[in-house]
Amino acid sequence: MFSIRTFWNDLRINKTMLLVSLVLFVIGIIAGIWLAAPLGQYLESQLEQLRGVTEKLQQSNNVELSYFIFIFFNNVIKSILIIYLGVFLGIIPVIFLVMNGMMIGFLVYSRSMEGVDVFTLVVKGLLPHGIIEIPAILIAAAYGLKFGKLMLDSITTWDSAARYRLKTERRQFIRSTITASFWIVIMLIVAAGIESTITYWLVRS
Repeated sequence: MFSIRTFWNDLRINKTMLLVSLVLFVIGIIAGIWLAAPLGQYLESQLEQLRGVTEKLQQSNNVELSYFIFIFFNNVIKSILIIYLGVFLGIIPVIFLVMNGMMIGFLVYSRSMEGVDVFTLVVKGLLPHGIIEIPAILIAAAYGLKFGKLMLDSITTWDSAARYRLKTERRQFIRSTITASFWIVIMLIVAAGIESTITYWLVRS
């Protein structure tokens, strides 16, 4: 059930929603750049909250461990919630993807306007852990979107045979979310480890 092959096969089955997740995330990034002026104050306030958390973590006795614990649990809780809150017709995963994309787009754009080298920001601050963290989040959101689609199909399908097939598909899908959750957690452990050490050291340097 938890084999990497099972997970990979499930991803192949869910590849359409993975693509949708990626598109929504990219739309969010573009929106974060284009709407930097009208939404800048709100997005900056979100970044300010994150800075506040960062400052508190830096006061701990073991900064790297504190970062790891915070990043890991923050990402895992959000990712698992996004999968299962997709039951509400996939609305929450859509919002989550667009908002996270907007935060990244706005961060890169606003810092470039302040004279920060974008290439250095991306390579040092986003790329090391983002290579694993972003795909994990996109996968979680894709499962949430799939859950939403299945629920929407259940609402709009009246044929008894089709409804039975949907019931079977829904049961299989819910089983697949357990496998997905396991591997997403593994990916986020690695991402948190990188972000709390390599990314942290690179940014400080």
